[in-house]
Amino acid sequence: MNQSRILPFYMAYPLPLYYQQEDSVTRDLEYLQQMYPVQAKKYQKIIAESLDLIDYEGSMIYDEYPDKWQIYRLTQMIVDKIKKTEDELSDTDLEWLTEFIQVLLSYEIYKKRHFNSNGILKF
Repeated sequence: MNQSRILPFYMAYPLPLYYQQEDSVTRDLEYLQQMYPVQAKKYQKIIAESLDLIDYEGSMIYDEYPDKWQIYRLTQMIVDKIKKTEDELSDTDLEWLTEFIQVLLSYEIYKKRHFNSNGILKF
């Protein structure tokens, strides 16, 4: 019998170790998101709710190369929602807010694209 072909049990079924690594990545991401400032958490919640509305098979967020104009349009829709809740926003605040929302939106789209139905990140 050829002893070199026998695999130890832990090497025969490597999937639990794979999911354990994925779980640690997920925990790291969640922990770092908890460290966001209060305003960023508030905006992230609004962005996540907006993305949940367009999260379906064939959505533009799952395109191989999402259209920049559609991302910009989605950003503007989210900024409009935020403007309704905020009292006063100056022009400089609005410019800064738009760029900040676009960064958060890009990150949330990235998360949506790389999480599968089991809640495990796919790389």
